[in-house]
Amino acid sequence: MRKKSLAAVALLGGAALLVSFRSASDNERYFEIAKNLDIFATLFKEVNTYYVDEVPPAKLVKTGIDAMLKSLDPYTNYIPEDDIEDFRTMTTGQYGGIGAVVVKRSGRTVVQAAYEGYPAQKAGLLPGDEILTINGVGVDKKSNADISKLLKGQANSQVKLMVTRYGQDAPVEINITRDKIQVDNVPYYGMLTPEVGYFQLSGFTVDAGKEVRLAVAKLKEQGAKKLIFDIRDNPGGLLNEAVNISNLFVDKGRDIVSTKGKVSDWNKTYKALDAPLDTQIPMVVITSNRSASASEIVSGVLQDYDRAVLVGERTFGKGLVQATRPLSYNSQLKVTTAKYYIPSGRCIQEIDYTHRAEDGTLGKVPDSLRTSFRTVAGRTVYDGGGVAPDVEVQDREIADITRVLLQKSYLFDYATRYRAEHASIAPARQFKLSDADYQKFVEYLKGKDISYSTDAEKALADLTKKVKEEKHYDDVRTELEGMRKKVTTNKANDLMRFKPEIRELLEQEIVSRYYFQKGSVEASFDDDPNILMALNVLNDQPRYAALLKPGTLEAKTRPEAKRSTAGGK
Repeated sequence: MRKKSLAAVALLGGAALLVSFRSASDNERYFEIAKNLDIFATLFKEVNTYYVDEVPPAKLVKTGIDAMLKSLDPYTNYIPEDDIEDFRTMTTGQYGGIGAVVVKRSGRTVVQAAYEGYPAQKAGLLPGDEILTINGVGVDKKSNADISKLLKGQANSQVKLMVTRYGQDAPVEINITRDKIQVDNVPYYGMLTPEVGYFQLSGFTVDAGKEVRLAVAKLKEQGAKKLIFDIRDNPGGLLNEAVNISNLFVDKGRDIVSTKGKVSDWNKTYKALDAPLDTQIPMVVITSNRSASASEIVSGVLQDYDRAVLVGERTFGKGLVQATRPLSYNSQLKVTTAKYYIPSGRCIQEIDYTHRAEDGTLGKVPDSLRTSFRTVAGRTVYDGGGVAPDVEVQDREIADITRVLLQKSYLFDYATRYRAEHASIAPARQFKLSDADYQKFVEYLKGKDISYSTDAEKALADLTKKVKEEKHYDDVRTELEGMRKKVTTNKANDLMRFKPEIRELLEQEIVSRYYFQKGSVEASFDDDPNILMALNVLNDQPRYAALLKPGTLEAKTRPEAKRSTAGGK
């Protein structure tokens, strides 16, 4: 009895000591917070009082906040009151406006696209129109953000645009009644073949799960016995919508994703709560190196449960979860609160934001530290670097000449001209430019600046510089000049050498003027290597089945696999 009492006293003493240490630790932390906030406040007051020029307080503080949060990760952001509406649009997909994409280009304000069925398109605004004024306000010196604010507004309010249009001498006045704009999460679904349905998912805003459910149900009504789920370039969004979409294809009660962070009370495992829509239909998911966050949850869940074959590129590798917290004066903080883990137990976060090098650079999870996990069927998958496809399809590298035509908007501008000169074209899937049509485009480019430096020219320039530095130029002058002439000759023929890829992109741009975004998607079907591979896999049942069994992955999914790079999300 005495031993039990002593043990109890020791245990209580240890607990008291632990509480004491924790309290001391917390007190020190709170003191550090108070101390540094006081330093910041007094520093700001002194700068505001004595700095040689006038300092805008709000701008200076926001700069300091942004710099502080940037040291954490790219996803932890301060959202001032002025930006709340834009943030709400990102999460809901809704805003009041005209339903058009407007961009600044070489000092001009150009309509890039008008969404089918929305006010801008109904009022007759066309891609390629240059906006001169919005409600009488000139826009030549306005930023993209300023123009967006001028175009947005309450539903049923009016906005008047003055635009110039190709083929018309005088400016055109267009009156548009704003409406509630809902950006679709599923911008396209349709049948690729009599048996294969196809749908895209471009976001994870409110009701994304309902949109996917509707798209799949409609495709099945049209006879789909197999599905291609295109999630390329999807940057993610709401976690609960990722759960809802995954739930459509896996059994009720299955784990979908778990979140783990510093605040243990917020740790949670999300399960499939509803009856699934279809757990049997053969399915291919197409991914890219810009598929991130929620799109990685969906593709990872379907891979972990061996529910679909993944085709394309390894995904971006964002395994972090954000939550929004209210701040004073109607501002908000979007803060990373946890990492997420998909059913196999892996976290696919690639970049380590916590442990930076002394110079501030970031590192990726090294191959040696990546851990293997198993899918339900026993296939090997890895953490720490996105979701690897089962069949790898490298994104095509476009030629230098094609990149210039895109960057300088020559394809876009020619499509504007083509639309003005042709009242109609063949259906999107059938439309093709003839050789004579393409030659007209080549003629259109005459006199335009399509100059660029190829990799071969850059390498040759570097070589020339090197041999000059080493005093050997005279020895190889003839050879270098010969190489330069050959490269220049080849470059002059690039419009014809890369005719297939240039014509393909031009066709898609032209089709979009008649059949909008959906038409542009359909025009790409016969040339898209990822869609062609997905069809190949689905139409080869033995191959499809083998890919979902252990030891038969075609893609090199181990950590040492070659990675495509992706821009920040």
